[in-house]
Amino acid sequence: MKELYIKQKVFSLSEKFTVKDQQEKDVYFIEGSFMKIPKTFSILNVNRDVVALITKKMFSFLPKFFVEVNGREMVTIQKEFSFFKPRYSIEGVGIEVQGNWWDMDFEVLRNGEAVGRVNKEWFTWGDSYRVQVLNDEMETIIIALVVAIDCVKADNAAASSASTM
Repeated sequence: MKELYIKQKVFSLSEKFTVKDQQEKDVYFIEGSFMKIPKTFSILNVNRDVVALITKKMFSFLPKFFVEVNGREMVTIQKEFSFFKPRYSIEGVGIEVQGNWWDMDFEVLRNGEAVGRVNKEWFTWGDSYRVQVLNDEMETIIIALVVAIDCVKADNAAASSASTM
C-alpha cells in the first residue's frame, strides 16, 4: 500500500499544486488552465510528462467532466438533474466510487475490488487529501479521480455563489 498526499494552496491563482509521498517527495504535479475554456487540469509525473487530463465539457446542459489517463478516457463525472442537493454520477471502465465522495471520504473499486481510499484531512490550511493506493497500476486513475471530484465541487461552489448574487 502506498500513501500519497494532495494539498492545494489556498491563494494560488495559477491553480498549481503537488502530490507528495510519505517522505514528502513530489510524485505528481497538477496544473490547471487558469481562465481558459474549456477548463482543464493536467497531471504530470516527476519527469513532467502528462499522465492524465481532466476536461470540463463545454456547452452541456448539466456539467460534465472527462478524465483521461494516458490518452484514454477512463471516467466521466456527470451532474444529474435534482431539485435540492446536487447529485453526480461517476462512470468508468469498471471503476466505482463508494462512500461519501462529496465530503471526500470514499473508496475506489475496480470490478468490485478496493483499489484505493481517499480521506479529506481536516483542520488544514487549504484542501488536503490522504490517498491510499492499494493497487499500483491504478495510482494515476485514483489521483485523477480525486482532482476531478475536487474540480466538480469547486465548480459547483462557484455556480452556487454566482446564483446568490
